[in-house]
Amino acid sequence: GTTVTDFMKEEQRRGITITSAAISFEWRNHLVTLIDTPGHVDFTAEVERSLRVLDGAVAVFDAVAGVEPQSETVWRQADKYRVPRICFVNKMDRVGANFRMSLEQIERKLGSNPVAIQLPIGAEDKFAGGIDLVGMRAIRYKDETLGAEYVVDEIPADMLDEARHYREILIEKASEADDKLLEKYVAGEEISEAHLKSALRKRAIESVRREKAPFVPVICGSAFKNKGVQPLLDAVVDYLPAPVDIPPVIGLDPRKTDETQVEREPSDSAPFSALAFKIMTDPFVGQLAFIRVYSGVMASGSMVYNATKGKTERVGRLLKMHANKREEIKEIYAGDIAAAVGLRSVTTGDTICDEKKPVVLESMVFPEPVISLAIEPRTKADQEKLGQGLGKLQAEDPTFRVNTDPETAQTVIRGMGELHLEIIVDRLKREFGVEASVGRPQVAYKETLTQPAEGEGRYIRQTGGRGQYGHVVIQIEPLLEEDGHYSRKNTFVNAVVAGAIPKEYIPAVERGVKEGLTSGHLSGYPVVGAKVTLIDGSFHPVDSSEIAFEQAGVLAVREGLDKAGPILLEPVMRVQIIAPDANFGSVQGQLSAKRAEIIDSRLHGNTRVIDARVPLAEMFGYSSQIRSATAGRGSFTMEPLNYEKVPEQISEKILLGY
Repeated sequence: GTTVTDFMKEEQRRGITITSAAISFEWRNHLVTLIDTPGHVDFTAEVERSLRVLDGAVAVFDAVAGVEPQSETVWRQADKYRVPRICFVNKMDRVGANFRMSLEQIERKLGSNPVAIQLPIGAEDKFAGGIDLVGMRAIRYKDETLGAEYVVDEIPADMLDEARHYREILIEKASEADDKLLEKYVAGEEISEAHLKSALRKRAIESVRREKAPFVPVICGSAFKNKGVQPLLDAVVDYLPAPVDIPPVIGLDPRKTDETQVEREPSDSAPFSALAFKIMTDPFVGQLAFIRVYSGVMASGSMVYNATKGKTERVGRLLKMHANKREEIKEIYAGDIAAAVGLRSVTTGDTICDEKKPVVLESMVFPEPVISLAIEPRTKADQEKLGQGLGKLQAEDPTFRVNTDPETAQTVIRGMGELHLEIIVDRLKREFGVEASVGRPQVAYKETLTQPAEGEGRYIRQTGGRGQYGHVVIQIEPLLEEDGHYSRKNTFVNAVVAGAIPKEYIPAVERGVKEGLTSGHLSGYPVVGAKVTLIDGSFHPVDSSEIAFEQAGVLAVREGLDKAGPILLEPVMRVQIIAPDANFGSVQGQLSAKRAEIIDSRLHGNTRVIDARVPLAEMFGYSSQIRSATAGRGSFTMEPLNYEKVPEQISEKILLGY
C-alpha cells in the first residue's frame, strides 16, 4: 500500500497490492525491469501473466509464517513457466523470525533445492545484518541511516563454524553444475568468489529446465528497515538471467495447418515478436497494452500483425512505465517490457509480430471464477455507465466475467473471491462514477455425472419447403483426474462409424454437445467432468444441415445427463488459519461447524497454524468470525483446491433455493 508500485487508491487504502505494476531502474550498470505482483489469492491472474513474461523471479517469504498456502500456488505457477528464482526471507526483525525454519519449508513444502547464500546475524529486534557465504564476510547495517549504509566486517567468532558449514553445502551444490569447480573442491584448492558466483548462476538458470527440483539461492533481510535490500539487488544481477541467457522462445506458424514450430532468438536482429500480457484502461490515453518483446525491434508508428486475431494495426505511442507514471520512447528492443497505445484488437495473451514472419507464442490459461454477485445500477443514469465500466474492467482482468441471468435479466459479475468483487465494485464507483447495489455472494456450483449413460437426439422439422434433419447417439461418462477428483474439463470424442454422419457435420455436433453441457440437468449449473463420445446417428441427403446436427447434439446431451446420475459439485478451498494457541478450541469449533476437514495443526511458538479444507460456501463472512473468536489476533488465507461432491442434504437445500 505504501510502495511506488501500489498506486491505486484501493491499494493505498487497504495496504495490499491488487494489480501488477512495472518499474525500471539501473543497478550495477544493468537495466532491471521489476513487476510487483499481488500476494492475495483473489488476484492470482496478475501473478500468472507476470510470470509468463518474466525471465526471473524473487519469491518473498515471511520469516515468521514461512511458506504460506499462496506461496505454494505462486511457486507452482513459476514451475509451469520454468522461471528461475531466488528467495528472500523477509521480516527478520519480527518476533518469531526463523530463517532456518523458512529454509527447511522452502525445501519440504515447495519441493525445491534451496541453498543459503547468506545467514542472518541475529533475529527479531537483534537483527543486525547478514553473513555473505560467497565472499565469507559480515554485512552490518547502520540503524542511523535506516539501512541505506552498511559496513563490511569480519564474521563474528561465534558464527564462524556455522558459516563454514553452510559454505561447504553451498560449494557442494554449486559444483554439481560445474566440473572445474568440482575438481577444485575435491582437490581442496581455493575457490574464487567469481567462479562460485558463475557456478551458482549457471545452476539457478538451468535447473528449471534440467532438474526436477529448481535450484534456488536464498538470502534474508528486513525490507521495512532497508536491511538486506542491496544484497538482494546484487543477487538479482548475479544469479537471475538476462534476456540473452534464456533459450529461444518457441511458437507456432499460423500460416501452416499442422503445428509447425518456429523459434525466435532473443536478438534485436531477429524478426519482431512480442506477447501482450496485460491490458489497462488509462483515463488520458485510452487502452494500454503491456507487451514483452521476445525478438526484434518495434518502433512507435509502425504496423504490427496480431497473429492471434489475424489483424494488422498501427502502434500509436510506446511508453516505458514507472508504476502509474510514464515516459514516451521511440523504440523497444528484445527483452524490453513496455506499454503500447493504439492496439485496439489486442487482448491478454495475444501475440503481435512481423506480418512477413508471423508466429503465435504460447498464451496464458487463467482459472475459472468461483464466486458471483448480482449487481444493478441505483439510477437509470448509471445503467449505461455500468455496462461501459464492466466492459473495460473485463478487458483488463481475465478472471472477471460478466453475464446476464436469462431468468431474472439481472447482471451477474463473477470473480475469484469476495475481495476481488468488492474491489471491482469500488473501482466502478471511483473510476466510472457508477453507484451500484449488489446482492449476496453466490457460489459457482457445477454439475457432474456419476455413471455412464446413452443419449439420443433427433432434430426433425418439416415446414413445407426444405426441412431440417439431424440425428445423433452419444455415450456420456464421468471424466476423472489422475488423483481421482472430478475433472474441471469436458472432452468430445468422435467414434462414429464412417458413413453414419458425414464428417462435415461432426464439428456442428461438437458445438451442440458443448452448448448442452453449459446447463446441467439439476439446476442449470455448468457440467464438468464429462466425456462425450459420438457413437451413431443418421442423416438425410437433402434436409440435413449444420444447425440440425447442432440441435441434435444439444438434445442428446440433455437426455444423457438425465440418465447419468447427475450430482452437484462445490468449490473447496485450502485454508490456513494463524491464531493464538489459547484460542485453538474456539477456532476448531468454528471449523467443525463449517464442514471443514483439518489436514494439519502445528504450534509455532505461542501461535497455532491450522491447515484445513473448507467448502467456499461456508467461508463467507469468516473474516469477522475469526477476529471475534481470537480478539482480533487471528487471520486466515485461502486458495481454490478442487471441486467436490455436495452432501445430499445440503444439495437438496441448494436446489430448493435456500
